[in-house]
Amino acid sequence: MRSQKTLVIQQLDKKIKPFIGTEQVIIPDHGWISAIRSALNMTLDQLGERLNMTRQGAKQVEEREANGSISIKNMRAIGELLDMEFVYGFVPKKGSIEKLVHDKAEELAKKIVLRTSHNMKLENQGNSDEQINRAIEDLTNELKKEMNRSLWD
Repeated sequence: MRSQKTLVIQQLDKKIKPFIGTEQVIIPDHGWISAIRSALNMTLDQLGERLNMTRQGAKQVEEREANGSISIKNMRAIGELLDMEFVYGFVPKKGSIEKLVHDKAEELAKKIVLRTSHNMKLENQGNSDEQINRAIEDLTNELKKEMNRSLWD
């Protein structure tokens, strides 16, 4: 039976899946608002009018987006005014949250098992590479199952 944590991770991975590939999208140098406005042949005055602000205010909005200081709330509102949908999300660098958890669990398992193995070698009770790898695999699975907060230390 799948644990609730595993189910939550799988559901979140499903939500993230449509974003896979978007990490390769190249954001325009001056931001999306400026690029879209220019592509639509819209002036700053026209954008400002749509945003209920001055030309200078519209320019500041574009600058805030370009330097990353604009809020998500503002981006959504601007998207609506431009008859577009603003979307955002996170894309796991390793392809899925499940893979991220696995890799973190494996990293911690290696650290624990190799530390223990080193101590055993000092006492002439060393394990074979096969035993060590099996212990790492078993501990990785245990850590993933428990989803202990120590994975993120």
